[in-house]
Order: sequence, then structure tokens, then C-alpha cells
Amino acid sequence: MPYLSLFSRIRSFTTEFLDEELYVKRSLGKVRYVRKTVYVLPKDMVPAAFAATRSMIVLASEKYSKYLGVTEDEYEVASKRILSVLRGRGMTTKEIKKALGTRLNISPIVNLMCDKGLLMRGNPDKGWKSNIHTYYLSKEYFPDVDLNAYGEEEARRLVVQWYLASFGPATENDVIWWTGFPRGQSKEILEEMRKRVAIVDISDLKGEYFMPSSQKTSLASTSLPENPLVSLLPSLDPYLMGYKDRERYLDPEYYDFIFDRSGNATSTILLDGRVIGIWDFHEPFVKTFLFSDFEETLLEEIRFKARNMGMFVSGKAVYVKECGSMIPLTKRTAGSVMSPLREC
Repeated sequence: MPYLSLFSRIRSFTTEFLDEELYVKRSLGKVRYVRKTVYVLPKDMVPAAFAATRSMIVLASEKYSKYLGVTEDEYEVASKRILSVLRGRGMTTKEIKKALGTRLNISPIVNLMCDKGLLMRGNPDKGWKSNIHTYYLSKEYFPDVDLNAYGEEEARRLVVQWYLASFGPATENDVIWWTGFPRGQSKEILEEMRKRVAIVDISDLKGEYFMPSSQKTSLASTSLPENPLVSLLPSLDPYLMGYKDRERYLDPEYYDFIFDRSGNATSTILLDGRVIGIWDFHEPFVKTFLFSDFEETLLEEIRFKARNMGMFVSGKAVYVKECGSMIPLTKRTAGSVMSPLREC
């Protein structure tokens, strides 16, 4: 959830800030990208992101559409009609289905059309917490964006470059995990970048870590803040999902509480960048589960951040409920990352 990720990082953040950039200025766009996940990206990144991942994403999207019972012929006919219906306006899947007068499952069709670059996901139908998108023709939503501006190889080099600039220092395994590109191609791209990339060591961690050479000096001069920094991150936050090698922010003994069997991360509590517990929201409670004991001043800071998060999500005051146990995500059904403390 980008709104929660930004609330955790930006002082005085409100949902209107992101809404304006997404739906008024349209400086940002929602596109399926690495790891077959929908991301919010700057508009100028969209063409390369699309070109770098299109072949992988379209294949997966086509398989999913067929799994849901939509044949190739049905897709071809319906997609052409949808392009006509959406000309000059945006519509939800429910509205599209009504306009077409069909019983066909429209959702996988519009998702595939987005992944092929024909449609863009616009404003949600019922506010920022809704996942019911309004769909627009890509050429009308972003008239100045050329989705054919890059070839796949060039685009993938750019994606690795962006990744290291945002997530570095990172290992080769991290690059492969995040991008989903073949190992051989990832190694080749990193080798091509040797002159622009610094290889650094991280204390207590094994392996080679890559980062842009231009950032090495600033990293070396960075220090922790004087006061402990507590952060609450939402499920699937890029900070947790961005690395395959997770020892940098996580003690291995707690891995199964944070990641499910597919490697998806749940909502976490961090202290100075390391995971110390889990949080969840079931109105009127923000629930917390900490992996160890902490002094009262730090507990008060965690409660303060939890109440702020709950207020942001619900728009009203909430209570903090501290949980004494949690069932590991690896022992639960898929989707539990979105509600890790439901049983508390």
C-alpha cells in the first residue's frame, strides 16, 4: 500500500498528496512491474519499466486469464470492444461489463490489457483504500508517453541501475530477486556496470555488495540518528521486499513471522532499520507483537507510532493492543501477510 509506505516516511503526509500526483497531475502511474506486482512509478520511468518486464508479465497474465476461463478468441473480441467503450472516458470493470452487455469475466481481460500497454489504471472507485480501479486508454491517460521507446535489453539495464540507486548496497542475489531477470543476464548487466559501480563490504555480512560509485562517499559519512528511530511499515513494503539476502534487517530466527512461504512480507515494526516486531490493524485496535522485551520509553514510542498509523488508516482515535504470541506465517494460509495478528 503506497499510502502507508509514504505515511511511514514523510512528515505530515496526507492521502491528497499522492492522489494529486497520481490522478490530477498524472506525474505518476500504476503499472505492473518487477515481481509481477503493481507499482507506483514516475511517469518518465514507465516506458523502460514496461519494456523491461513486459514479456514476463504478459505471459503470466495470459496464463491467469485462461485459468479464469477466458479464451484467446474471447479476449480478442472483448479487448477491441473495451478500447471502443473507453474512448474519451474512464470506467470500472463493473461499468465496462454493463456497457458491453456481457457475462464474461472482465477483470482478467482489463488486467491483461494493462499489462500489454493498452490500458492504464486510474483513480480508485471508492477512495484510496479501494482496489477497484478506473481504467483508461493508455494513449489518452499518458498522451506524451511512448511505451515503445526502449528495447528489452536497454530497459533491463536501466532497471538494474535504478534498483542499485534506490536499494544499494545490494548483492547479485538481491538484483535477481527484485527484477526477476535471468541470473546470466543480471550478472552480465552488473559486469557492464563495473566502472560505475562500487563494491563494498558490510560488517557482519558476507558477500559482495554493489552500489553506485557516486553514492559511496555519502554512505560512508552517514550515521544513525541520536534518538532511536521506530518505523511501522505496511505489508509488501519495498524495504522488506527489495532484498533476497535479508540478514541486514532481520534475525533469521524470526524469518517465518515476517515472510510467508512465497517470500511475501507482512506489516512490520522496525527499530533503526531492523525488524523487531509485527503490527496489524483491526478497528479500533492497532495490534503489536514484539520479538523481545524493550524499555518503557521505547515501548511508548512504538505505541505512539501505532496510534498515529491507526488514526491515518481509520480517521479516528484507536487503541493499541499488545499481543503475546503469533502463529508463524509459514504455517498459515496464503494471504495471511495482510492480517498477521488476526487471532490476537
